[in-house]
Amino acid sequence: MKKRIIKATNLSRRKFIVGSAAAGGGLALGFNLPFIGTAEAASAAKTGTEVNAWVVVRPDDTCVIRIARSEMGQGTETGLAQLVAEELECNWKKVVAEWVAPGQNLARKRIWGDMATGGSRGIRGSQDYVRRGGATARVMLLQAAADQWKVPVGELSVENGVITHGPSGRKITYGKVAAAAAKLTPPDPKSIKLKDPKDWKIAGKPIKRLDTAMKLNGSLVYAIDLKLPGMLNAAVKACPVFGGKLVSYDEAKISGMPGVRRIVKVHDNAVAVVADTWWHAKSALEAMPIAWNDGSGASQSSATIAERLREGLTATNEPFASWQDGGDALKTIAGAAKKVEAIYATPFLAHATMEPNNCTARVTADRAEVWVPTQSAEAALAVTSEESGLPLEKCEVHKHVLGGGFGRRGGTQDYTRQAVAIAKQFPGVPIKMIWSREEDMAHDFYRPISQCKLSAGLDESGKLVGMHIRLSGQSINAYLNPGAIKDGRDVRQLQGLYKEPGDAQFGYTVPNLLVEYAMRNTHVPVGPWRGVNTNQNGVYLECFMDEVARAAGKDPLEFRRELMAKHPKHLAVLNAAAEKAEYGKPLPAGVYRGIAQFMGYASYSAAVAEVSVSGEGKVKVHRIVIAIDCGHAVNPQQIAAQVEGSVVYGLSATFYGECTVKNGCIAESNFHDYRMLRLAEMPKVETVIVPSYDFWGGVGEPTICVVAPSVMNAIYAATGKPVRSLPLKNVKLA
Repeated sequence: MKKRIIKATNLSRRKFIVGSAAAGGGLALGFNLPFIGTAEAASAAKTGTEVNAWVVVRPDDTCVIRIARSEMGQGTETGLAQLVAEELECNWKKVVAEWVAPGQNLARKRIWGDMATGGSRGIRGSQDYVRRGGATARVMLLQAAADQWKVPVGELSVENGVITHGPSGRKITYGKVAAAAAKLTPPDPKSIKLKDPKDWKIAGKPIKRLDTAMKLNGSLVYAIDLKLPGMLNAAVKACPVFGGKLVSYDEAKISGMPGVRRIVKVHDNAVAVVADTWWHAKSALEAMPIAWNDGSGASQSSATIAERLREGLTATNEPFASWQDGGDALKTIAGAAKKVEAIYATPFLAHATMEPNNCTARVTADRAEVWVPTQSAEAALAVTSEESGLPLEKCEVHKHVLGGGFGRRGGTQDYTRQAVAIAKQFPGVPIKMIWSREEDMAHDFYRPISQCKLSAGLDESGKLVGMHIRLSGQSINAYLNPGAIKDGRDVRQLQGLYKEPGDAQFGYTVPNLLVEYAMRNTHVPVGPWRGVNTNQNGVYLECFMDEVARAAGKDPLEFRRELMAKHPKHLAVLNAAAEKAEYGKPLPAGVYRGIAQFMGYASYSAAVAEVSVSGEGKVKVHRIVIAIDCGHAVNPQQIAAQVEGSVVYGLSATFYGECTVKNGCIAESNFHDYRMLRLAEMPKVETVIVPSYDFWGGVGEPTICVVAPSVMNAIYAATGKPVRSLPLKNVKLA
């Protein structure tokens, strides 16, 4: 991949936000640049010596490892620290992490590279240069010791931050040579040979997370809990119908309410109340009469949207995103001895992060700062600059651990923009804006709604001879990245069904195959949702594969195996999951198995679910076995935790997840009508890591896509009837 370096010089705000989202293929590492950073980072640096951009060493040998990516519970902070520490050869017990701020990154010509955290790229997208950062620091520390002792550096070794001179037995610690090391000219990071992962001692091990203690003892401050001197609070409400506008509000009705400071119009579609406390602000906002112009979107509903999607399943003569393999799939299916056809549907889904959207902003004539939970600190910086009207170098973003992200807090930053717009009306006063849960549900960038029609042809022996897949649904790029749509075609929605190997490849060999996507957008905004399009597409393909297997009279596992000979990594995880689940072993009476495999985020996943369905149609998931090959496994314990978390997220969507549209608005408003999986519903989860050590794949998102289809296929096995729409709460199984 061609490297792209974005320089801070003469960079417009708009170019910066586009560049920060696109960069990530590579960066220049100029480790000899002086340290320029935020007050917090500068304070930390004063207690130690910056050896290079990634490593600060304190006199007591503590190694401060800088982290540019965001932490939202996925363990990226710990995983990246492990990779740096591995090459640094420091004492892990003396490692602490420190976040990099985007203003600091910009001032140093983006020395830390892309700061966005999404697409399961937190580790895989930066593993090479962070490892080289640790290795470069190690080389410099060793050279400093060699210079002090006046011996060849080749005679030195290091372990746990202690440098040893073999011939003399002398020892010295990193803390004693850090100051001298910082004065050296760094070697070219690319010239340093990195460790073979098979020799890892810190990376690759199930090390405890660095942030767990802070969460347990309450010392970790989430952005929603932030308190600053003189801070005021804001509650905001936007037009409930997407695309609608604010007409008027009756300020006089709430002017005497306790704590209220001011009512502020926010752009052309929202209004905020600023008060002494957030509860005062929210209470006043709810009491204030507001008039909206709902616009054309008010005529839309779930029914009108579903009809538009159905039309896309049979449409002709338009620019479909598509690819084909073999001959004429449609002709082959039409002439096959047996035909199988099915239409599947999945709904809009909200992110429903436990921490609603929030941002604290302070704006003066020459400075704008925000304190925000964000997956893209650089995007937040660009939005802060745009909204405040101040240049990038006069803005800063203070990152906080996210109380959930799942893609919602990436490049959009609509909540950051709102907070800055409100704070501009109160110069120098910190304004903490928090969305209510209802506002958070009503103004998401939802997982796209879609439908899928699949057709297959079997010959007389039950062999699959042709398949046609037609997706119809919304495009994420149409809302967030229109430039990626070429000639009306958007291949992103085919994620997991790609012909090309790499990120999300189709895992079967079908003699005659046609895959298509018909774009059908609505007024409802959509965006990435943990696992993005692999989740819907995994349901469509893997549930249909079970239908085709049964039509062929074959076991679903064996049927898949016959089609996967040319996809060894897909097959390996499928076999690993089946073996761990003891696929051929009889289950207790009334319990049935379902199996699924899929690929996303450069990782391969497979699942076996064990499910029972009562006479009343109640589904219980007893056990799920998930196998994943993510190439290199940086922290096996954290991989297992992420798999378990993906099961919670996936099952919540499978059983309950659904956002419906009524009069142009999202009807669901809180957790009473947008349910999450309960503790008593959680099955036993077993994770099988199948590392092949020849690539870097993602972890946080890949395995969600096999949760729903494995459960749906188990229900099919139990009832004899395929499940073709979600959530299950709407499906009658008895």
